[in-house]
Amino acid sequence: MKTNIKKIAVMTSGGDAPGMNAAIRAVVRTCAYYHIECIGVYRGYQGLIDADFKKMNARFVHHIIQKGGTILKSARSDEFRTIEGRKKAYKNLKEHNIDAMVLIGGDGTFTGGMVFNEEYDYPVIGIPGTIDNDIYGTNFTIGYDTALNTVIDAVDKIRDTASSHNRLFFVEVMGRDAGFIALNAGMGAGAEEILIPEEDMGLDRLLESLQRSKRSGKSSSLVIVSEGDKIGKNVFELADYVEENLPEYEVRVSVLGHMQRGGSPSCFDRVLASRLGVKAVELLLDGKLNVMVGLVNNIIETVPLEKAVKGKHDINKELLRMSDILSV
Repeated sequence: MKTNIKKIAVMTSGGDAPGMNAAIRAVVRTCAYYHIECIGVYRGYQGLIDADFKKMNARFVHHIIQKGGTILKSARSDEFRTIEGRKKAYKNLKEHNIDAMVLIGGDGTFTGGMVFNEEYDYPVIGIPGTIDNDIYGTNFTIGYDTALNTVIDAVDKIRDTASSHNRLFFVEVMGRDAGFIALNAGMGAGAEEILIPEEDMGLDRLLESLQRSKRSGKSSSLVIVSEGDKIGKNVFELADYVEENLPEYEVRVSVLGHMQRGGSPSCFDRVLASRLGVKAVELLLDGKLNVMVGLVNNIIETVPLEKAVKGKHDINKELLRMSDILSV
């Protein structure tokens, strides 16, 4: 080990994601393995400002690998966006002799860590935890696989009632700026159409597709809509438009909402979180700082925090093409 790091803090920030607890557990137990003190920061960056710290050991994190949410809680902090707020956070870290931080979250979390490092040259490592899977530098983010399985389970149930009543269902899933959940869940659920922010298919094409489905003999249809889709102002307006122009359809809307964030993490997310948590601590101890750890082709890789924040994780357009073929 190359550095003199003796005490590491771990925190979760931004939206919670299933598997965050598994990542916390991995960080804490890896610190214990290397005889490094680990401090949990409650409520994200606000906890740094309020010095809401708790010493954590290997036994403190027993029986949390299977739990959704985050035992360290999460919160957004407007105060941390200010110079004064970050100054308070740095003062608290130094007073508690904390040498480095592991940040579990998404691009907002990493942006805060990047700015903090620029101002104070403070060592940080990022672990991508967000159900949206929209972070550059990793094929998968913690929580994404679980969210997909949650969506698929719900959509399968909706498909049952759609078929029973010959209805068209619009199902809105999370993804304000990215359509990864909608695209993969739509493909997995056999949706007739998938609407995502990255591809504006237009209202005319949507109507044409639904008419084609009706002509082909389909008695019910399913459209998966990412919340950031740009065709209509919202999914309800979109449903009203379709009902007005295609009166033969009985249209219903289902918004899955925050249920997608909850639940016990899948095995994939538990293993991913564990691998990234171990590697994050080892990188800090080896002097590799201010990067994000990610999984690329099943190998743990690192990318500078700035690149993780500013880079673009592109959607797989081949899935869209295949979805069109399979929806005939």
